[in-house]
Amino acid sequence: MSRGFFITFEGLDGSGKTTQLRRLATALEAEGLRIVTLRQPGGTPLGDRIRGVLLDSRTEAELGGIAPAAEMALMFADRAQSLEHVIHPALAEGAVVLCDRYTDSSEAYQGAGRGLGSERVRAMHAAVCNGFQPGLTILLLPPLEGSLIRARRRNERHTKTRGTDESRFEREGDEFYGRVYEQYREIARRDSTRVVAIEDEASIEAIAERILTIVHERMAD
Repeated sequence: MSRGFFITFEGLDGSGKTTQLRRLATALEAEGLRIVTLRQPGGTPLGDRIRGVLLDSRTEAELGGIAPAAEMALMFADRAQSLEHVIHPALAEGAVVLCDRYTDSSEAYQGAGRGLGSERVRAMHAAVCNGFQPGLTILLLPPLEGSLIRARRRNERHTKTRGTDESRFEREGDEFYGRVYEQYREIARRDSTRVVAIEDEASIEAIAERILTIVHERMAD
């Protein structure tokens, strides 16, 4: 059986990455490919527990502040679990794995946003993930302000309608997100072979078509 292909989606919440991941999954399934989707943090029973701790704004009231290094360590604990129980097994069976966030998120949010530095995050990635990287990363970087507005509105809506609160990061200020945004751009410059950045604000349909073309080209290499 042929080896699968690992694709990650990156960007700020509100950038449209989750919507585009779902659209790509639907398009590739229609072509007869086996698709496995997951998100980080989350995607495994342990990961979902970790997600609740990291993203719920009520966590710090209940448990106290989360140290930046502890936050990064929890992100990588989730990632190690996903690699062991979902990603590597699916790839070994020939599936296309689509993951909503991976280590680039840790470099942007914990490395730049929290000030831990890229080298520290990349060293953790080497130690915990054996340096394993996706074959392709789709980085969605529409203008920063619009992404933040959409993310904050979405989380307010989810809190009201679903009773879930995942707004801990969305409560950070503009300076935090400015650092995250610029680090994503730096990752795209540094890893331009792996990372394809989409910075325009085209329609959802136009971006989905562009992503599908990119994926077809990359998987044909």
